[in-house]
Amino acid sequence: MQNSKLIRLLPLLFVLLFPATLYAQSASDVNVSGSIAPDKIKKGRVVRGTVVMEIPAGLHVQSNRPLDKYLIPTKLDLETPSGMQAGPVSYPRAVMRNLKFSKGAVAVFEGHATLRFNVTVPANYNGGSGEIKGKLRFQACNDESCFPPVIREVKMWLNVE
Repeated sequence: MQNSKLIRLLPLLFVLLFPATLYAQSASDVNVSGSIAPDKIKKGRVVRGTVVMEIPAGLHVQSNRPLDKYLIPTKLDLETPSGMQAGPVSYPRAVMRNLKFSKGAVAVFEGHATLRFNVTVPANYNGGSGEIKGKLRFQACNDESCFPPVIREVKMWLNVE
């Protein structure tokens, strides 16, 4: 019984781990940028942060809640200067696609995907500025296979008055 499950999983694992070098596109084609708006704030206020993924045509990125446990979710981890607080990340709505490597639909991000979060600067914050660092982990795929997951760092500056 165990061998039959393993045999059924092998094609999926092969597709997920198949070397991406055989394809013209790769995860490195996904551009990631971040910003804080406004970039200057008074103490005791909240600002909006965004991280944008520009995913070229022919690629998609697994959503933050993939439907298959073998797919890697998109996840943004934030690091703020001591005293500042980052709120929860809001991910875009996933698009449902039927792809060659999956029997069922998969939940993906395509095109322009914007992740949003708030940063709170406390009234007693001592610094004049701060760097918010984001680490975005994602798995890009084309219609036939997935590339190994990558982590991209994004740095955003916030000036405090």
